[in-house]
Amino acid sequence: MFPVALLGIVPTGMAASGEATSGKMTRPNILVILVDDYGWMDCGFMGSRLYETPNIDRLAARGTVFTDGYAACQVSSPSRASLMTGLYTPRHGVTDWIGEKSGEAWRTMGSFNRLLPADYEWALREEFTTLAEALREQGYTTFMAGKWHLGDEITPEMQGFDINRGGYGAGSPRGGYFAPYNNPRLEDGPRGEVLPERLGRETAAFIEQMAGKDEPFFAYLSFYAVHGPIQTSEALWRKYRDKIDSLGFQTGPGFEVDRTQPVRKYQDNPVYAGLIEMMDNGVGIVLDKLEELGLDDETIIFFTGDNGGVVSGDAYSSCQAPLRGGKGRQWEGGIRVPFVVYDPTCGHGEVCHTPVSGIDIFPTAMDYAGVRPSQYKVDGVDIRPLLEGRKIKERPLFWHYPHYGNQGGEPSSIIREGDWKLIFYHEDGHYELYNLAEDLGETRPLNGEYPKRFETLKRKLQRWLEETHAVMPVPDPTYSAEKEQAYRTRNNARILKSQENTRQNMMKRDWSPNATWWDSKTVD
Repeated sequence: MFPVALLGIVPTGMAASGEATSGKMTRPNILVILVDDYGWMDCGFMGSRLYETPNIDRLAARGTVFTDGYAACQVSSPSRASLMTGLYTPRHGVTDWIGEKSGEAWRTMGSFNRLLPADYEWALREEFTTLAEALREQGYTTFMAGKWHLGDEITPEMQGFDINRGGYGAGSPRGGYFAPYNNPRLEDGPRGEVLPERLGRETAAFIEQMAGKDEPFFAYLSFYAVHGPIQTSEALWRKYRDKIDSLGFQTGPGFEVDRTQPVRKYQDNPVYAGLIEMMDNGVGIVLDKLEELGLDDETIIFFTGDNGGVVSGDAYSSCQAPLRGGKGRQWEGGIRVPFVVYDPTCGHGEVCHTPVSGIDIFPTAMDYAGVRPSQYKVDGVDIRPLLEGRKIKERPLFWHYPHYGNQGGEPSSIIREGDWKLIFYHEDGHYELYNLAEDLGETRPLNGEYPKRFETLKRKLQRWLEETHAVMPVPDPTYSAEKEQAYRTRNNARILKSQENTRQNMMKRDWSPNATWWDSKTVD
């Protein structure tokens, strides 16, 4: 299933199909754009009626869109570590976002869960070869701007980046999305400067410095957006508040409980929509610079998200329907993300339904750099043949998240093979089998109707967990089902009330978060 026809997008900029140079590229520049907490349905080209992403849309129109693109985990740090290494999360050990509690410390969260989440690595260890290190060995100058979140002590410079603008241990923009940023690795701009646009300008400036040089570059533009706290300008809030009004704002309840926790039912958050536009402007700054310098026909671009959109927990900012769930959750909304690859020589405006993952970026980039991906021990595969209209060998994809999260996700492990997806729940050992071609919203498990398929996927998943030495959660001997149920009842009632009040207030014509709109403007 693909929500929107790309043929409706008018191509502007970037190398067009008729203009592209035929044949293989050798040592092109490589640009990876990673958007934080960016869901599958949070793009214009994917069919959102609210969000406006003209710059991302033009990249999609000129590249290959992977409808079944995945992040390597349903939360940030593990997915980022997997993108950097090409490895599944159990292999590098970063299985939860760095900073979250685990083991007996989880009890201090007060949610009375059945299991104690597994311990995990609090940094991407230096022993792992990163994409930046591998490309630097091939003569690439390496640059990153934005979010790192792979350890306080392990810096981007220690993992292969020559230049770092804004990357350190934090998982969110501590100073918010307007200067001053309170970021030790990014000099403040003038008060009110927009962080996503600043990161776009830093990346564009690096690209301009590299123009005309003999060596290629690797740029990693890793937005803090659209992670909470969500913020935007008054003008953008008003633009999207009025647009939501014109689309028909649902005055009835905007949230409902999905098994463990309330989730947002609609895309109707004007602040989040404005933040998406600010991020899209940052993307446009970089794409425009590539065009201006004539480097768009010498650059491979990967665009994706680090996990599904936020429908629960954090800012409860979006909705991923027709997918179920969002960030932190084991259903498609938590792991399926926008995924676009631009190769100026092929694939313009193509749509590919073969499942791919963030772990595939490492080996694919190395192929473009002229290195056999097999030289590196990675779990990902080279997806360049898909861009060129060929096929790759069918393979299963796996996920392992032995943790709880504030978005309502449950400790689980997943396998997807073909159209089939099997989820294993560590709390009680039960499984859910879905056919995504027939039930994209994962509404009806098919365990009993397809027993052979169920057993086959179950064996493959268990074998993978054993082979990767996946860490596991353990039962909490102090667990009380009564206390957990009481907590959920109380907490969900509180969330439903507070989030609905916030939702309704944001639609009032005189609403404002504070006098300065999060420092986007000055007040005399």
